[in-house]
Amino acid sequence: MSGEFVRAAILLHVLHHAAEQAVYGQWMIDELARHGYRVSPGTMYPTLHRMERDGLLAGEDVVVDGRRRRLYCITPKGEAALDEGRRAVRELAGEVLPSTADGAVTSTVDGRASGGRSSEHRA
Repeated sequence: MSGEFVRAAILLHVLHHAAEQAVYGQWMIDELARHGYRVSPGTMYPTLHRMERDGLLAGEDVVVDGRRRRLYCITPKGEAALDEGRRAVRELAGEVLPSTADGAVTSTVDGRASGGRSSEHRA
């Protein structure tokens, strides 16, 4: 899978989770790993900083167990980007993934049903 596509998927994941609760770098690294993405701190932290600089996230420094942690929440601009990203993913999935008679999207790999990721994704 192309690096650009994986980076876009990571951005959507970050926006999605930041819309649900405040997130921080290591939490996002761990969450993305649960979905098969291998993201290093050297990639995640610059991504979060860039998203904050671009106005998609708002960051706030807090102290947890004596250590500084930067928490990120989604901004209105980030919410708009998340909505647009979700629309684009729905449109893409509707076009490229097989669907059932009732319109539900199915996932197949080599003609077999796939219950999850078959490989890791690197950013």
